[in-house]
Parts: sequence; structure tokens; C-alpha cells
Amino acid sequence: MYKTLKYQEEAVDKLVKQANELLERSGTKTCIFKAPTGSGKTIMMAEFLSRLIENRKDGKTFSFIWAAPRKLHNQSKEKLENYYKDTRTLQCSNIEDLADKKIGENEILFLNWESINKKDNVFVRENENDFNLTSIVENTLEEGCEIILIIDESHHTASAENTKGLIEIMKPKITIEVSATPHMTSDYRVVVEFEDVKDEGMIKKEVAINPALKEEKLEGKGSDEFILEQAIAKREELKRHFEAIGKEDINPLLLIQLPDKSSIDFEDKKEEIEVLLNKKFKVNTDNGKLAVYLSEDKRNLENISKNDNETEILIFKQAIALGWDCPRAYILVLFREWHSANFSIQTVGRILRMPETQHYTEIEELNKGYVYTNIANNKIHIEEEIAKDYFTLYTAERDKIYRDIDLVSCHTKRQRETTRLNPTFINIFLDISKSSKLKDKLKQDVVKITDHIPLDGIMHLERVGTVEDPVEVYKDLALAKTLKELENAFKYFIADALHSGGIFPEKRSIGRVCTAIYQFFLDEFNMNYEEKQKEIMTIVLSRENNQCFRDVINTSIKEYQERHPKKENKIEFDKNWNIPKKIEYNANYEEQKPKVSKSILKPYYSISSKSRQYQTEKDFIDFLDNYKSVEWWFKNGDGHGTFFAVPYTDTDKVDKSFYVDFIVKLQDGRTGLFDTKSGITAEIAGPKSDGLQEYIKEENKKGKKLFGGIIVPKSGSFWICDKSPYKYDKNLTGWEVLDF
Repeated sequence: MYKTLKYQEEAVDKLVKQANELLERSGTKTCIFKAPTGSGKTIMMAEFLSRLIENRKDGKTFSFIWAAPRKLHNQSKEKLENYYKDTRTLQCSNIEDLADKKIGENEILFLNWESINKKDNVFVRENENDFNLTSIVENTLEEGCEIILIIDESHHTASAENTKGLIEIMKPKITIEVSATPHMTSDYRVVVEFEDVKDEGMIKKEVAINPALKEEKLEGKGSDEFILEQAIAKREELKRHFEAIGKEDINPLLLIQLPDKSSIDFEDKKEEIEVLLNKKFKVNTDNGKLAVYLSEDKRNLENISKNDNETEILIFKQAIALGWDCPRAYILVLFREWHSANFSIQTVGRILRMPETQHYTEIEELNKGYVYTNIANNKIHIEEEIAKDYFTLYTAERDKIYRDIDLVSCHTKRQRETTRLNPTFINIFLDISKSSKLKDKLKQDVVKITDHIPLDGIMHLERVGTVEDPVEVYKDLALAKTLKELENAFKYFIADALHSGGIFPEKRSIGRVCTAIYQFFLDEFNMNYEEKQKEIMTIVLSRENNQCFRDVINTSIKEYQERHPKKENKIEFDKNWNIPKKIEYNANYEEQKPKVSKSILKPYYSISSKSRQYQTEKDFIDFLDNYKSVEWWFKNGDGHGTFFAVPYTDTDKVDKSFYVDFIVKLQDGRTGLFDTKSGITAEIAGPKSDGLQEYIKEENKKGKKLFGGIIVPKSGSFWICDKSPYKYDKNLTGWEVLDF
């Protein structure tokens, strides 16, 4: 039942010790449990819970809430029920299983996070039957049980603003965040190292990218078909290897990940792949060799995780990745998407597990995972599946010392813009192609268009999250595009040009540009689209001609937009803006340490990413926090009406909103408005500075006590420009040292 591995034993012991220590501390605490995909996180948690409640001498009793995203809570419940089936140490329950409207002692309530995170969820809010989360928690606590909350796969668990509120409703003594890529912050952490899991044989030693591709095998195929063919050949090779060591009952599984649908994808990949698999490889759902795992289409999935299952290939989308466990999965096929080329840890994690939780000493190829892809070399990255930007974890509240300052603030209300092309674009394009003499610039005898895909690469997952690049690729393979691939590349080229020019690249607009280009070739070279499509697309996409067409498209877009002007953004004003009563922060932020004392928001959260931290801002915060006459300061945000902005006019005579960095209240009653700059940002700050000075002048006429300006650090002091018009040079001529 519980395979005794050294790293698992050590992790469980540390979790028990950590939890017991936190139980003795006041308040609620968070512990992070970080363990790689394939390490057995759920089983380690099951053993931890069992040991936590056993042989207690302090009389403490516990009830547990296990919250997980998507359908992972059902998978976890099934695993834990199986784990406890002999000992009956803990009881696993769904909401409807609860007796007496409470979570019993040594009972685990499994919840789907998304369902309870909806504001209109019946179970969360009060109802006639008094059967809701609040009452269940209260009833549980009245029985004397401490509540421990487990948040499984925590980086997926929340996309709604009321996440933190939900955790508060559950009133856990301890919250344990379980993830391979945790995003919460805590001083209490238990970490299982990737290398330890690998050394125990639980996961594969490495993942190879496109190993040993042979260009001579291409024979005019498209790169999609070629990559798939090579992946299937590898699967058959692995099957033979297993048979050679007497493991005929292990049938390696090949996973094909479909691109996510988007408005700029031009083909139904699923249908195309199914036709190819059936026609060329005799793999289909009827003979059981193919399975499909999509939200709208599920076939041949029963017992697919068993090592001897007959299914050889599974078509899926990324949504399968979370919590899906199939140790016989060895190969992952990823097809190129024009708008995204990033692997996900969770997706690659589906091929990391070993089918028998051991490495095979006889044949080293069986200890590796394999990725086959036609994503270009320089586009391969491994990224975490991040919900950081949506997971609200922290709340800072306005200090009670605050008194309303009632500033006039503004924000930009965006108007509907002309972002789609109508038929007039075609004539504009043809006129500009003539005036720019596009015909004379083109080289017609161009070579075939090729893809450069990686060859013999290695993926080091242990490097993810470190400064080292997880992907090593030293060679590539040039493949000529098929007509279908050429057509997609042609449309992607146009879509990218439109997107860069501020035009929404939907199919109709792309079609207008296609028509314009085909008409150009008919007019200038008598090349008919129906007969010469491949030749036309090759000329356009070739390295020699690509920029020429891009320039004409850009010029045509500019001309089109001048004839169809955008509606100007509208500036709206709030006459009584004040510091927000509270601001919620996601996992990209962390509480600043050492703590600052004069921030009007308590506690003060700053951006956690080192690459997004600005030293000038950090130094200015230290300056403000240590200045005696400063009563409080506020680090402003930007982008909408929650934060403070003044109106200004940019160099193109467009009215915009300027979100100053800091609002500072002094003890003498004055309010300072400051924006820190350095380098190039200081050089180009003129329009914003002049707008700020005009705002201060006008508001002071109404009785306000405002001052401020652009702030630049130099020689250990902060210098301010509070005059208009704004002037800047490296000597800060005319600037003064900031002194309150």
C-alpha cells in the first residue's frame, strides 16, 4: 500500500513535525508542501494525515477539508479511500455525506474549488436549511475539532476574488498548500527534491526531444506527419524493448496534445490527425488502439492507465494534465501553434512516471520520456502552468488614521475602435504596392520554405524555476513545408502583421489581405491564385521578399486607419477619489520585509519578481518611511479607477491618464504627488510632468494643498522637478533636492 521510499518517509516526518509545531502557535498558519509530479504527493499526504492523528497525547482532535480544482478532488478521494480501506483511519466524504451538518473527527470533506468559489454557490451562502459552509465549519469547531485545510494543486485553485474569503470561512488552524509549483509564500516549507524522486526510480531520468530524426525519412511529408510518424516508430521500438526484457504486459502509450482553440487557428487538428492515424497507421477508436480525451469527446478511456491496456495512442488537450495518472505514458507529441510555443510542466509531467516505479537496468531507453514536436528551436520554453495572476491571496487594508483627501482623479474609458478591415483595404493595398514599386523589389526565383525543428534535444525538468535553461538543443533539421503548412504559415504571417498594426486578426480581415496579395500577383505578374497559389505564397514568405510585403501591409494599414479614424479614448473624472479601503494582491506579490511603518495600507505588499522590482522605488519608500514629517504614504497602482491619475496630453496630442507612483500625506496637511524616474524614463517624462504641474496649480486654486513632481535619484539624494515646462539633463539643471 505505502511504498517505503527514503524521500517519502523524510517528507512525511517533516510534515508531521511541522504541523505539530504550528498547532502550538497562535493564529492560523500556512505550510507549503512542494513535491515534483510523479513523486506520490497524494500518498504522502495520506500517510501524513494518518500519522498526525495517531497516538496523540495532547487530546487534540481534527477534521479536514481537502479542496482541489477541476475533478481532482474525486481522484484524490478515491486514492485516499483505497489507502485507508483496511485501517479505516480516516473517513472520506463528499458534502452530501456529512452527518449532523458537521465534519466529524478524523473525517475529510472533499470539495471542488471552482464550484465553491462561485459567488452564487448555494453551499457557500446562507440558505433555508442552514446547510452551508459557514454553519458546517461552526458546528465542527463547536465539537472541539481543529480544522486543517489541504489545498491540492494550489496554483490552479482560484480564479475568483473571494478566494481568501473562502479560506477565512473555513477557519483552518493550518492550511497546507500541495503543489509541484507552489505560489503561496510561507516560512514553513517541506520540499521533496526532483533528484531524490528520480534516484528512487519513480520518474524517468530525462526527457529527450526529437531523438535521432532522419531527414532521409521525410520523403515529401509535412512536418506534422513526419513528427507523428517518428513518434509512432519510437513507441513501437519501446514496445519491443519491453518484450525483450520479459515485460510483454507493458504497452507504452503515446500522447498527442492538440492546440487550444483560438480565433486564429485555421484547422480542425483532431479530425486531421484521426484521418491520418487511421489511413496510414491503422490506428482508430473502433479497433481500440486510439483513445480520445476531450471535453466534448471521450472514447476508449476505461482502464487506459493499466499497463497492459490495448490503447496505443491518446488524443487530448491540456486540460487532461491536472491529476491525470498513467505511468505507461512515454511519448508526448506537440504540434506547433503560431501564437504559443511553450511546454507546460504539468503536460510534460504526464510522461514522467515509470510504469513499475523502477528504472530498467537492461535497456536505458526505457528510462527516458520522449517529446516529438515541430516547434522551432528558438521557440521552445518550459513554463509553469501559472494561475499566479488570478489567485488572490493577500489583502492590505487602509489604516484607521486615514482621513479623506477627496482628490479629483481621472481614468481613460476606452471607446470601440475600428479594428477590422473592410473591402476598401484591397484597393489601398494595390495603390500602395504600385507607388512603392513593390513589383520591382521582388525576387521571384526563391527556394522552398522550410521549418527548422529541434534535433536530439534534452529537457532538464530539475532546472525549471532556476536560472539555468531547462532545454538543451544543439542541432536542428530543415523540413520543406507542404501546401497545407505553407497556407497556414501564409495566414499566420498576415495575422501577425495585422496584430502588430493594431488590427484584430480575425478571419475576415486576414481574408481581405489575402485577396489583396493575390490580386497584386494577378495584376502585376499574371499569376492566377487558383493555379499558382503555392508559388505566390512561397514568394511572399521567402526571406528575400518577406519584409517588402510586411512594409506594404504596414503602410496600407496606416493609410486605412487614417481613412477610418479610431474614436478617441474618453477621459472620465472622479471628484472625490480616496485611498482604497482595501486592495487584494495575487501571488506575484509578497509582504515586504523588513516591514515599513508609514504605508497607509497594512501590511504593505510589493512585487516579488526581482526582474520587476525598481530600485528607485524601493529607495524612495525607505526615504519616505524614515522622514519625520511624513504622516503616511501610498504606493499607487495604475490602469483603472481604483487608483489615482491626473490628466495629461502626450506628444501626439492625445489625452491620457498619468498614474503617479506615490501619494504622500505630510503632518503639516500638505499632500505630495510624486513619480520616480531614472534614465530614459526621466528623459521622456515631459508631457506627464507638465500635466501634473497643471493639475496641482488648478487644484490649489480650489483650496487644496498639493505639491509634487518628477523624482530622480542622484548622488545619494532625491531631486525634484516641480516646474513647467519640464526640463531634464544629466546635471539636473534647475532641479532641487527634495526636502519636506
